[in-house]
Amino acid sequence: MADRSIVMMSGLATRKAFDDHLFAAFTERTGVEIVPVYDPTVALLRRLDAGETFDVMIAATPSFDDLVARGVVAPGPRPIVRAGIGLAVARGAAHPAIGTTDEFVAALASARSVAYSQTGQSGIYFVELVTRLGLAHVVLPGATALEKGFTATALESGVADLAVQQLSELLYVAGAEIVGPFPDELQKWTEFSAGTAAASAGNADVAAFVEFLGSAEADEAYRLTALEPVSRVLTS
Repeated sequence: MADRSIVMMSGLATRKAFDDHLFAAFTERTGVEIVPVYDPTVALLRRLDAGETFDVMIAATPSFDDLVARGVVAPGPRPIVRAGIGLAVARGAAHPAIGTTDEFVAALASARSVAYSQTGQSGIYFVELVTRLGLAHVVLPGATALEKGFTATALESGVADLAVQQLSELLYVAGAEIVGPFPDELQKWTEFSAGTAAASAGNADVAAFVEFLGSAEADEAYRLTALEPVSRVLTS
């Protein structure tokens, strides 16, 4: 480990951007190593309750309200990206039409098994969505419910033939192909922010890393990994 390091807890949505681009760029520039801890937001909150510590947390923006109120995170977490949800199939498999609500419903109803994450933002919403669409009794009994992790791994193993997750997470699995995002009328965007641990608020390296995560260089890495930089959303 480098002499200077930062512990970063993060949800999985931003992992590809960090692993493929941002960690190396930041460490090369500053000499500071990033030590990542990846888990869905719900699981990260459990880790904190169990006493784990961090310097920077990347998590769904609403989750910071309680952490700031409790004094765990310093005020003013910085929004950095938003992620949309999509469907994927195994590499080489036929892509069902999902451009409209009717097509999307038909694809889910005809699937042998749909994989989703029980603790991920996408999976929590997916269960709510199929219930609202009247599909819960059709889809959920045969679904492949992963506690956490990349749902598209269930496509590689053949356990499921459709996977639901944030588009950036589906992109992470080499044996999967993204069919596309949910139809606009069914889509749910999740915004992710970077929060600084209250105990690390005075650390210059931590402040520099959070600033870097909102930079134009970071925005390009987000776009390459199916994420939308919040800066682009705000100016579009």
